[in-house]
Amino acid sequence: MNLFEMDEAALLQLGRFDKWLVDPPRDGAMELVKAITPESAPQRIVYVSCNPATLARDADVLVHEKGYVIKAAGVMNMFPHTSHVESIALFEKNCNG
Repeated sequence: MNLFEMDEAALLQLGRFDKWLVDPPRDGAMELVKAITPESAPQRIVYVSCNPATLARDADVLVHEKGYVIKAAGVMNMFPHTSHVESIALFEKNCNG
């Protein structure tokens, strides 16, 4: 699926899933995150990112607008001779949100 062309209708067409693994390019997954509705929202999202800034941006929407809680997060230095890191965050749907 093309994360840059995602909208609510396209997301609903894929069906309902309890868990997502999202591993977007450096630009992040903003269109996917914005397209989440109560009908399509998974209980758990694992978000893997090669750009901590876009992960932080998308996490802000997931937490403050979509009702998720960050349960765990970390960074892995997979390329020790560069400044690049992989960031990983686990989001779970807030029972109250």
